[in-house]
Amino acid sequence: MIEQPIVAVDVENADKAAELLAKLPQEPLFLKIGMELFYQAGPAFVKDLKEQGHRIFLDLKLHDIPHTVEKAAFQIAALEVDLFTVHAAGGQAMMEAAVLGAGRGSHTPPVCLAVTQLTSTTEEVMQEDLLINSSLADAVRHFSGLAARAGAGGVICSAWEAAAVRQEQSPDFMAVTPGIRMKGDDIGDQKRVADPAEAREMGSSAIVVGRSITGAADPAAAYKTIEKTWRNA
Repeated sequence: MIEQPIVAVDVENADKAAELLAKLPQEPLFLKIGMELFYQAGPAFVKDLKEQGHRIFLDLKLHDIPHTVEKAAFQIAALEVDLFTVHAAGGQAMMEAAVLGAGRGSHTPPVCLAVTQLTSTTEEVMQEDLLINSSLADAVRHFSGLAARAGAGGVICSAWEAAAVRQEQSPDFMAVTPGIRMKGDDIGDQKRVADPAEAREMGSSAIVVGRSITGAADPAAAYKTIEKTWRNA
């Protein structure tokens, strides 16, 4: 269980990220760096955040042939990040390669998390666009099983699938859930959302929070409210 909310630093460049971090509590945080920011700011920015004492979830969602993913995971691990992601749809062999690469890249390799289905994906989209002819819940459970057999440390799923994932896998297998919103907040392009207390009750191991913190009038106060709600649920 990760007791801190993971803050999604989904901004366009390092300057914007610095502005956001200045508005958050001045303490070690757990930060998610996604594709938009990483592609602009690069590895040096991640290293700088680590030197400041923050934990890092590098969310690049690797999805390629196993050899390429192994090499990429090696480079990610060398940044000494704490969590990183691959797409479970890449298959068991690809996820095994990611775990192998991460293990070779650091003495303390990051936890590999497999993205099951994006929280912006509905069952209709999954079935009609992706031609996955099962329920969304069954698809998440299937991908979670593949990830566990590949040696991944957990999955990315919505809070609504977290309980099933935790029940079917080992106690230390993580269900990390984005799509977290406080009651009344705009859900944007997310479809399967929950508030922190609901996520805790449904079995989430960690929550990733973006706009409910970063879009708040007072991000530091919003962070503390969400942290308290998550810890005490």
